[in-house]
This record gives sequence, structure tokens and C-alpha cells, in this order.
Amino acid sequence: MDKRLLDILCCPVSKTPVRLLVRPELEAVNTAIAAGGVLTTANTPVRERLDEGLITLDRKVIYRVEDGIPVMLPEEGIGTTQLNDFPAAA
Repeated sequence: MDKRLLDILCCPVSKTPVRLLVRPELEAVNTAIAAGGVLTTANTPVRERLDEGLITLDRKVIYRVEDGIPVMLPEEGIGTTQLNDFPAAA
């Protein structure tokens, strides 16, 4: 993802800046999705794994990236509190 784009993106709700998910975070999210226990903030089940994602700097919400395009819709966010094995902040 283009660094300039990443520098201007933020959560549409909290306005918190975002960063790319790192590999351990992405793996933890995808493991939870595969187990069937992940919901969006609109309580819709997440059925497809993420190839790439963005996370707010406060580590509260994840947004998927599809084909290099961030999906920054409030109802598409994934709250991290539902992810039991989500890695601690580095």
C-alpha cells in the first residue's frame, strides 16, 4: 500500500490513524475467521480471510484491504476485543 495513502487514512468513526497489520496479527484474525467467531461492528459474520488489513493505532478496530483498496466503512470494521489470541502490541 502506498505510504502516502496510509499516512492520511484514519478510522471513519474515531479518526484514529491506521497502520498495516503485521503478519502475527493477520494470522490471528484469519484463525478466528476460520473458526467462525468474528463479527463486523454491524454484527455480520466475517466469512472470508483477510489477505491484508489496517488496524487503528489504538488497536481497537481492523479494516480489510481488498485488491489494495482499503474498505474504511464503519459497518465493515472488525473489533479486536472479540479476538482472544490477538497478539499484544509490539
